[in-house]
Amino acid sequence: VQLVESGGGLVQAGDSLRLSCAASGITFVQWSMAWFRQPPGKQREYVAIISWGDGDTYYADSVRGRFTISRDNVKDIVYLAMNSLKPEDTATYYCAATRRGVGIQSPYEYDIWGQGTQVTVSS
Repeated sequence: VQLVESGGGLVQAGDSLRLSCAASGITFVQWSMAWFRQPPGKQREYVAIISWGDGDTYYADSVRGRFTISRDNVKDIVYLAMNSLKPEDTATYYCAATRRGVGIQSPYEYDIWGQGTQVTVSS
């Protein structure tokens, strides 16, 4: 069972990035997937969620309208497209999976985590 993130990097404010998270060892379509982030010196926070099944999406207020979460249930990948990036988006971004429910924002309800990918936005 593994989640592997990729796509992070150093960008300027206003730029775009797309993160990917490849899943293995799970029946991907049965899991709700989420992106969390942890800014330096702060707690981990929810960014976006996409449910199993119909793929309902949920976003934190700070990213709604700028970020888009999507999933490919054939390739077993979840994406996070990030537009209009701001310096306050700087963080380590983590992919996570849960079967405990839909739209769960608490990181404690997620059972599988990736290793994280760093996103740094310069002003």
